[in-house]
Amino acid sequence: LGDVYKRQLLFFVCSVLFFFYPLPAYSALDYGKQTLIGSDFSNIDLKGATFYLSDLQDSDFSGSDLQGASFFDAKLENANLSNTNMRDVTMDAAILNGANLSNSILEGAFAYNAKFENVIIEGADFTDVLIANDVRNKLCVIANGINSVTNKKTSETLDC
Repeated sequence: LGDVYKRQLLFFVCSVLFFFYPLPAYSALDYGKQTLIGSDFSNIDLKGATFYLSDLQDSDFSGSDLQGASFFDAKLENANLSNTNMRDVTMDAAILNGANLSNSILEGAFAYNAKFENVIIEGADFTDVLIANDVRNKLCVIANGINSVTNKKTSETLDC
């Protein structure tokens, strides 16, 4: 009776673990509140990653998939964000002065309080980006090019 009971108990426990134990979730990478000056994040899948309050000056994100990432209050001065998928990215209060956003897709991004001084936006797609009107007006002055993925003119996506 003891061996049968032990086997049944073992079978029950294994069944419970198999059916109810949560599978590992593919959680987003968390780089929040870090100093990552000059880091190389190029050509990496960083969907949903968080970089809030991080210092990312001179970092390279070129060619990366940043969809849904958070750059809230991040320092992205002189960062290379060219050819990136930045759909639905949060960049509120981020500093992007001197950043290269050429040919990036920022569709649906939230960047209302972001700073965009001396940025390169040739071919960038700003469709439905929430951005302050004064910033939009400054970007319209330098808007040129067509995004190679969406085939949209930068000036039109900024509603210039």
